[in-house]
Amino acid sequence: MNQGRETQPGVEPEYKLPLAGFTGTPEEKDRQWFEHCYRGDSQRQLTLRAVIMGGILGMFMAVSNLYTTLKIGWSFGVSITACVISFVVWNSICSLLGGRISRMSILENNCMQSTAAAAGSSTGTTLATALGALLLITGVQQPWPVAAGFVLFTAALGVFLAIPMKRQMINHEQLRFPTGIATAETLRSLYSKSGESLKQAYSLIIALGAGALVGTLHTYAELVEQLKLKNRLPEWLEKLSGWLYLPDVLNFSGFLNPLARGQMQGLAFEPSVLLVGAGMITGLRVSLSMFAGAVLLYYIVAPPLAAVDLANAGVAGYIPSFKTSPEGNFYPVRWALWGGTSVMVFSSLLQLALNWRTVARAFMIFKKEERNAAQDAVAAVEVPNSWLFIGLVPITIGLIIVQFFAFHIAIWLGLVSVAFSFVVSLVACRATGETDTNPIGPMGKVTQLLYAVLPGAKGIAAINLMAAGTTAAAAGAAGDLLTDLKSGYLLGANPRRQFLAQFYGVFFGVIAVVPAWYLMVPDKKALEAFNPPATNMWRAVAELLTQGVNHLPRTALIAIVIGALVGMALPLLEKLWPKAKPFLPSAMGLGLAWVMPFQNAFSFFIGAVVLTVWQKIHRKNSDAFAIPVASGLIAGESLVAAFIAIACTLVGLMAMK
Repeated sequence: MNQGRETQPGVEPEYKLPLAGFTGTPEEKDRQWFEHCYRGDSQRQLTLRAVIMGGILGMFMAVSNLYTTLKIGWSFGVSITACVISFVVWNSICSLLGGRISRMSILENNCMQSTAAAAGSSTGTTLATALGALLLITGVQQPWPVAAGFVLFTAALGVFLAIPMKRQMINHEQLRFPTGIATAETLRSLYSKSGESLKQAYSLIIALGAGALVGTLHTYAELVEQLKLKNRLPEWLEKLSGWLYLPDVLNFSGFLNPLARGQMQGLAFEPSVLLVGAGMITGLRVSLSMFAGAVLLYYIVAPPLAAVDLANAGVAGYIPSFKTSPEGNFYPVRWALWGGTSVMVFSSLLQLALNWRTVARAFMIFKKEERNAAQDAVAAVEVPNSWLFIGLVPITIGLIIVQFFAFHIAIWLGLVSVAFSFVVSLVACRATGETDTNPIGPMGKVTQLLYAVLPGAKGIAAINLMAAGTTAAAAGAAGDLLTDLKSGYLLGANPRRQFLAQFYGVFFGVIAVVPAWYLMVPDKKALEAFNPPATNMWRAVAELLTQGVNHLPRTALIAIVIGALVGMALPLLEKLWPKAKPFLPSAMGLGLAWVMPFQNAFSFFIGAVVLTVWQKIHRKNSDAFAIPVASGLIAGESLVAAFIAIACTLVGLMAMK
């Protein structure tokens, strides 16, 4: 058994990430990981300085992600940003102090990014979506203890739900989690000193520079706009912004636009190398499935439905499939998310049923009489399922209390929301693992649809929103945190210590994001000034479904049924004919294609094609440098996006004084 390789902090030996994964039975995969990857206790991991550094960075990122969710309906990854900042800051401190304190080890930095990610990405979603939508509907801002309690318990629920998900999806299914791979590769490059690793590190740095340049040109217009609104824009920057920029999207027109009149939102090319890098790591099968699903929606399904809507405009009782802007633009994803979500939910549930033996074994990992010595060793470092049950009891009680007294959600309905969080987390984690996209919004709509028909919840917006807020926030946290656990898995970290780092991070996030919420959004008028797209979507769905499911377009109900059939058929075909799996579309890829804009699926596809061509031209070269290059593209653009988001947040907060 490997008891860990001795290393000095800050110096990394020659080490290749086990990107290909392990093969065999679940027990054999665990044994291979422990023997060939796990680093034991030879390095510091969960230390006070790692938690404090991660907590501070995560607090800044939590506020920034809250701001960007309000402004553009999107949040940015935390892990890579935190790793790079921590590495630079801590090494600078060590140099200034003349080596009187040691540098962080690679596994210590991994625990740091776990704390930062839990603080930065798992705490603000509920505020900017469900709670914000409730404010728009009622006009009443909730007291801060309610917001703090709700955010704390939902984020903690996601941390604990990640326990069984990690063992199933990372250890046994070996799902990719592209950003997790990119984070591990970034850390490895930062700490490596060997010849081949240095070459890979240089390729990552070059790609990071390219990603940073694209990210700057792609996102700095937001900062320019903020400075302009606050009269703080330097003259040189205003001139520069007039000609040096990349547009958000390049809309398809001419023969690429299937509509005779108007434009479909999202039918465009997005100049983003972050998504291209994610597509390189995700691979051709899933990325091609996403692209095929997007083409199916935008070019085959949506145009005739849009024509029917136009033909029936003004007809009494007709419910159009698509929302249309005054300019005649259509929003196909707002309709398609019902069918796409159905594919993802039913495929995930069927895969769970088909692999029930593996799942059952995962839940019995701590039954001593059924383990051999190798399994004992793995069980000693994995998070025991007893922690899951111990954690869920107080979290569930806390959530029920907040839901009951603040939002008048009956106890049994609150219990349903907690139980349903497992189902929604299952889908969100699988989607994140296969495609690097966490579909928090669509997953919330599933719960909103469920509560539109449950007795005691029908017609009540607060119940509809906050029950969905529970499941979506927990699922989003679980999916994001599995990405960090994937990094730790590849680096050979101790899962128990990484779990504790994530749990500590939740408290840092709550401390930062709740006061920021009340500073940014003191009342309904302030929230409306943001014109928040994600918040408005949650409000629109709540207002629609509280009127009854019969107010959904009939075509959406048909899409739900067809999506369920497709979602069940594909995993069943994979199970019956395993050799045909490489030629079958990915159910998760198809489903996600219908809940994200065409431009995102297109970028994933471009990345996968680039990697495939590279492999055909020079396989050895692509095997050595594809992951570092893809990781650099992701890291560069996400770093710049994060920094600009922080700058926008600071400008906005200073203007409120």
